[in-house]
Amino acid sequence: MEKPRVRIYTDYKSPYAFVANKRLFELEETCGVELEWLPYTLRIPEFMGTVEERTPHFWRKVRYAYMDARRYANAQGLTMKGPRRIYDAFYASAGMLFAQRHGLFRPYHDTVFRRFWSHDLEIDELSAISGVIASIGGSSDQFEAYVHGPARAEHDRIIDEAEALGVFGVPTMVFNGELFWGGDRIDMLIERIQNPESIVTALGSRYRT
Repeated sequence: MEKPRVRIYTDYKSPYAFVANKRLFELEETCGVELEWLPYTLRIPEFMGTVEERTPHFWRKVRYAYMDARRYANAQGLTMKGPRRIYDAFYASAGMLFAQRHGLFRPYHDTVFRRFWSHDLEIDELSAISGVIASIGGSSDQFEAYVHGPARAEHDRIIDEAEALGVFGVPTMVFNGELFWGGDRIDMLIERIQNPESIVTALGSRYRT
């Protein structure tokens, strides 16, 4: 029998995506689902504005968000250092897609998250991501050919499809067409996997498949 599938949109520069990984991977064992991981590369200026436009109120929220995410990280024994600048994670997202095709997804995924949040990896440098691919047994030459070839079109198509579903942030999980945003919605996702007909009445039939 085919396993139920949960699609997960993630971004390596999101602290909340990082700390949600452990529980999300556990779904494979605890709920018997198949996980489909896809990149949703956040375009920070679109929803946070430029640095010059940000108010003191905004920075208080940012400081709290990183403190909050760090509490989750500490509970898992993870290192989380605040990002040093604004990153474009396209190369890291392309690396995810490349690694999946070559059977290297989990080591790639874990390595990129761990090293980025330890300040040991610049995810917007092609040579750095190529180095990760090579370190886990992949071909850096093939990866760079992919980046200079079809990667951008594939990446943008995935983003467009995600936004058509209603995705706006990460981690976002999609199950039977219903969206769950944030690691604090994993319990609700589990309940829905175990009882797929228990969609709350307020949602109506919008998310049914």
